[in-house]
Order: sequence, then structure tokens, then C-alpha cells
Amino acid sequence: MADLIEFRMDKAENPVEQLSAYDGELPIIATNRTRWFGGKANDSGRLDDLFAASRFDAVKFVDIELETARAKEWILTEFRENDVQLIISHHDFESTPDKEILDAIIKQCAEYGDIAKVATYPQSNTDALTLLEAITTANQQGIDVAGISMGEIGSHTRAVAHLYGSKLGYAPLAADTNDYAPGQIPLEKLRSLIDTTKEANGEEHVIDTLEEEEVQVPKELTLSD
Repeated sequence: MADLIEFRMDKAENPVEQLSAYDGELPIIATNRTRWFGGKANDSGRLDDLFAASRFDAVKFVDIELETARAKEWILTEFRENDVQLIISHHDFESTPDKEILDAIIKQCAEYGDIAKVATYPQSNTDALTLLEAITTANQQGIDVAGISMGEIGSHTRAVAHLYGSKLGYAPLAADTNDYAPGQIPLEKLRSLIDTTKEANGEEHVIDTLEEEEVQVPKELTLSD
């Protein structure tokens, strides 16, 4: 049911070894989030491990924070030499910036990477709409963008963001008890909602639904259900 797996290296034991043992069919997004940006990785060696992950054939995308891309732009070329696409991400866990600021953030992410990912926290339904509007603007400008409105207020946008042009949807397995971003919808339910809204809207494009695997990438993660 999933199209991709996001492997949270920062929440895994021996993540590079796990990637080496992975023989599943689903391509992987490698993410190694530092504590500064909501993850658990130490700064020391974090990017080295992420670069090692990018060498594996199964890893097709690497997620790098906008702040990291700004500070260490030179590493982006090295990642690209390993034939991976870059998701440049920005997270705001407290609020949703004004649309003009969101537009600027998305544009900056797109300047550094192949997909601009923004995740914001809404304080009202208006904030959730602001994110959807920013996704729409990005698409009109030809930017590949993934937009997420976190929390309970923003939860519904995960099912409809693709209608505005969001390229990725993130979802955990229903049986997974790990802590994920607030407001996430389990994979099977999200896939059903997306398929339903695509049929109602007559969409022809395909949205990638990611299974977030935060601890392991074992053999049984080859999903067919």
C-alpha cells in the first residue's frame, strides 16, 4: 500500500547496518534528524551517517533540513553524486507563518533541493488553509512541494493536500506504537481517503504515500497490503 518508506535513522539502532541488510522492494527516504529539528540524532557524525545511507541503491531520497542546507551547501553536491534526490525540509512545531513567509521558505527549499517540504503547526483552521494556499502557489510556480499541517487541527489536510499539489503524504502503520508527528493518519486509512478524493476529483496523477519506519528496515517491510 505504501509507495516509499521513510527510514528515521535518528531513531534506529545501527541504522547503516540495517540499510545494508534491507532487501525490500520499496525505495527509501533516509532521514537523520538532529535534536534541533525534532529528532534524536547527535550533531557529531549525523551527516556522515546520512551520506553513508545515500550510497545504498535502495535509498532514492535524502531529507535535509533547510537550515543545514544553508549552512553546509557544499554537502548537497556530494549527496547528488550518489544519485539521490534531495528533500529540503522546514518544520515549525509551534505555529504557521504568514503565507508570504511560507512562500519564501518553500522557494528557498526548492533552490537547494528537488522537493520542498514544509510542516507547520496550525492554531486555527485558517492556519491550515494558509498552508494549502502556499502549496497551491508553489505548484503554480512549478515547484515540487510537500506540505503538512500538523496536529489535530491540521489532520484533515493530510487527506486533501494532494488536491492542492502536495507530492508526498506521510503515514504510520496502524499497529506502530512509536511517537510520530501529531495528527498523522494511519497508512491504510490515509491511502483510502486519498484514493477516494482522487476518484471524486478525477485525478490522474499519483501521490506517493510514505510509510514512516522509525526504528528498523527489516525484510518484512516489503508492503503489498
